[in-house]
Amino acid sequence: MSTTDATPGQRAFISTSEGSRAQAFASRDWGMFTFCGLVWGASFFFIAVGVDHFAPAVVAALRLLFGSAVLAVAPSSRKKIERADVPRFWFLGLVWMAIPFVLFPIAEQWVASSIAGMINAGVPVFAAIVAAVLLRRLPGRRQAIGLIIGLIGVVIVTLPSLGDGPSSVLGVVLLVVAVALYGLSVNLAVPLQQKYGGLAVTLRNQLAALVIVLPLAIWGLFDSTFAWSSLAAVAALGIAGTGLALFAMTTLVGRVGATRGSAVTYTFPIVAILLGVLFRDEKLHLIAIVGTVLVIVGAYVVSRAERTRPA
Repeated sequence: MSTTDATPGQRAFISTSEGSRAQAFASRDWGMFTFCGLVWGASFFFIAVGVDHFAPAVVAALRLLFGSAVLAVAPSSRKKIERADVPRFWFLGLVWMAIPFVLFPIAEQWVASSIAGMINAGVPVFAAIVAAVLLRRLPGRRQAIGLIIGLIGVVIVTLPSLGDGPSSVLGVVLLVVAVALYGLSVNLAVPLQQKYGGLAVTLRNQLAALVIVLPLAIWGLFDSTFAWSSLAAVAALGIAGTGLALFAMTTLVGRVGATRGSAVTYTFPIVAILLGVLFRDEKLHLIAIVGTVLVIVGAYVVSRAERTRPA
């Protein structure tokens, strides 16, 4: 039985569904799309400033704490969740937030924030692959071409760091793992958002992730030093990026689907590169720009409407 045909009670644990709107983006969709792009494009800069003084797990826990506090203010975020769906929220909190939120700060100790932003632009490629598997539908010819272009671009983006030693290579690997988990997560979030709404899903996921990350964060306090600059950066990251932007993203993918919604990452490299070069004196390699262009082109092609072929 296809995941799109299953009722909520019959839905497999790992599943996704189509977006509720197949039409072109409405003004509301473009508003959420633009907001997420600007906020998350800057998040790599905020993470880099955060790890200047805080351990990676501390950065992850603080952004989850700030984000949860913002969302908890809205009454609809506390909507009751069916017991059968509780494990799904825990799993989504793990793969969407707990693991990636720790991996990104670790990686950005060795990889420039601008490179992190470039690699993150590959999310739509992974989202499209996961959607094709879970929906049991092959992508159309145009989307298949886009997947290939995007994957080539992600590989090219990582090339400048290969000569910087094993630590830099490890950082790139951690980023790619995190991006792949994002591609899985945006698919898993679609049916939950359609059932409970963006606020309830986002808050539950963040609270689950906070519980998972908290032991690591307590341990990381011994490797951290306090600085107002890092605290301010993590607060901005948590309130705007982890709280408001994640709510907007959860709502967006529920409306337009995981592949189209994740195309918001097209804008990340542009914002990340500008902030990294302007404020952290990071180097910008020409080949990385070429790779980013390929990722953006590939992701754009993937997101275009096209009649899919049954497997």
